[in-house]
Amino acid sequence: MTTLQEYIATIDQEEHKEKFSELMDSVQAKFSQLQLVFKWNEPMYTYNETFIISFNKTKKHITVSPEVAGIKEFFDRITACGYGQGKSTFRIKWEETINYQLLYEIIQFNLDEKRNYPTFWRKAIDK
Repeated sequence: MTTLQEYIATIDQEEHKEKFSELMDSVQAKFSQLQLVFKWNEPMYTYNETFIISFNKTKKHITVSPEVAGIKEFFDRITACGYGQGKSTFRIKWEETINYQLLYEIIQFNLDEKRNYPTFWRKAIDK
């Protein structure tokens, strides 16, 4: 995968393609300083070569990865939205509403926390 269009083309249902496209367009419009890159066959946003957030499509949901620190910081709000969670990800089912305000706050948190971060991922000690 090298482009967002190629990635979106792999989504089966048209309404899911539209939802994913809207999500990515919204993030890029709000945070124009972010760079969209593809690693491990999924789109992710970076800033100064450090990871900020990624979005991955599955048949049932969009997986959002803000790293463990993002999950910890926003755990209660993610839970309040009804999104399923893992240690470093949460899931937005295709039929669920995307809480853009929450996503924007998570992205801003990572931008602030990692503004001058020297590596791609947070070190385990930082999590």
